[in-house]
Amino acid sequence: MNIDDFPPRRTAWVFVVVLALAGVVSVLDRSILNVVVDPVRADLGLTDVQIGLLQGLAFGLFYATVGLPLGLTADRYSRRRVIIAGIAIWSLATVASGFAQSFGGMFTARLLVGLGEAALSPAAISLIADLFPPTARGRPISVFLMGQALANGLGISIVSLLTDAAAGGRFEGVAMLRGLAPWRVGFIACGLLGLLVIAMLLPLREPPRREVGAFASPFAQARNVVSYLTRHRAVFGPLYLAFALVFLAVYGAAAWAPTMLLRAFGSTRAQLGAIFGPLTMLFAVAGPLLGGLLVDSAMRRGDSYARFGILAIVPLCMIPAGLAVVAPNATAAMLLVAYQPACVAVIGTTMLALLQSMVPAEMRGTAVALTGLLNTLIGATLGPLLISLFTERVLGDPKQVGVSIAVVVVPALVLASALYAWTLTAIRRSVRKGMAPEAFVRELASTATAVTT
Repeated sequence: MNIDDFPPRRTAWVFVVVLALAGVVSVLDRSILNVVVDPVRADLGLTDVQIGLLQGLAFGLFYATVGLPLGLTADRYSRRRVIIAGIAIWSLATVASGFAQSFGGMFTARLLVGLGEAALSPAAISLIADLFPPTARGRPISVFLMGQALANGLGISIVSLLTDAAAGGRFEGVAMLRGLAPWRVGFIACGLLGLLVIAMLLPLREPPRREVGAFASPFAQARNVVSYLTRHRAVFGPLYLAFALVFLAVYGAAAWAPTMLLRAFGSTRAQLGAIFGPLTMLFAVAGPLLGGLLVDSAMRRGDSYARFGILAIVPLCMIPAGLAVVAPNATAAMLLVAYQPACVAVIGTTMLALLQSMVPAEMRGTAVALTGLLNTLIGATLGPLLISLFTERVLGDPKQVGVSIAVVVVPALVLASALYAWTLTAIRRSVRKGMAPEAFVRELASTATAVTT
C-alpha cells in the first residue's frame, strides 16, 4: 500500500484531534457520576448497590447490546455520521440525567448514554485505519485514547469546579440551572459540551475505505466475523477476555476511587479537583504517548510479536493502584490511583492497534465493537457492582470501599496478564502450524519486507 494513497498528514491529524475531543466528552459524560456519588445517593435515596448498578449495568446494558450492530454499521456506512448520531444521543441523555428524580429515571438516562457512546470507538478506530498506513497507526490511536484517558482526570476537575460554583450560587442567573442541586448542574453542563464536538465534525470529510472487498449482507457479514474469530478462537478468546478483565479492574477502580478518597482519607471534593484531577491528566498524557511510541517502534523493527509482550507486562504495573487504600496519606493514595490511566492507555493503544492488524479490513469496526461488548459485560457491569456488593454485603462499612477495590481489582489484573502471556504462546504456535489469523500473517510478511528494504 502506497503512503501517498492516504490523506495529507495534516488533514488526518485534524480528524484525529476531533475524534479525541469526542472521546473526552464521552468519558466525561460516562464518569461524572463517579465524582458525585454521595450527593446523588443522598438526593435520590439510593444505596451503594444501586449506585453500582447506575455506574455499571445501566450504562453497560445498551453499550454492550448495540455495540456489535453499530460496529457492523460502521463497517458499511458513513462512520462520521454514526459518530455524530452517537454524540447527540449520549449528550442529551447526560442532560436528562441532571433532571432525574428517581433511580428509574437516572437508570433510563444512563441506558441512553451507553447507547450513544457505543457508536464512537468502532467508527473512530476504523477511520484512523483509513487515515494512516499500518506502520503509523500507533500514535493516532494513542492520541484518540489519550482523550479518553484525559477525561477521567479532567472530569474530576471540571465536575468539582462546576459543583463548587453551583453551590456558591454562580449559576443562579441561568434560568435552566436556577435552583438545581450542584450535582445536577454538573450533569447538564457536561452534556451540552457534546454539541460543540458535533459542530467540529460536520465540516470534516470521511476518508475512503481501503483494502475492502464487496460487502456482504449484514447477516452474512456477521456470520463471516463469527466464522473468522471462531476459526482462530485459540488466539482471540484469551486476547478479548484479558482486555475485558483489565477493564473490570479499570471500571471498578474508577467508579469507586474518588469515593474511597473522600470516605477513607477524608479528602474534600475541592482537593480532588485541585490535586487528583491534574495528577490523573498528567499520567493520562504520558500513557498514550508511550503506548503509541512502543507500538510504532515495534512495527518499524518488524517485531509484530512485541505487542503481546507489552500487553502481558503492563497489567501487573497497575496493581499498586488497586492497593491505594493502604497508602500512608491522601496525597500518596491520589498518586497511586492517578497513574492507572497511563497503564490503561498503553494497553488500549496496543490492543486496538493489534486488532486492526489481525482482522480483515471489513471487520475492523466489528472487532473493536466486540471489545466494547465484552469490556462492558465483564468490566463496566461487574467491576463497580462487585465492589459495591463486597462493601455493603461483606464488609458492611462504607468507609472500607478501598478494601473492596483491592479485593476485586488485583486478581483481575493478575489473570489478565496471564491470559495475554497465553495469547502470545497461542499466536506463535498458530504461525508455526500455518493456522494464524490471515491478516496477521500478511502483516508479518509486509513488516519483514519493510524492514529489509
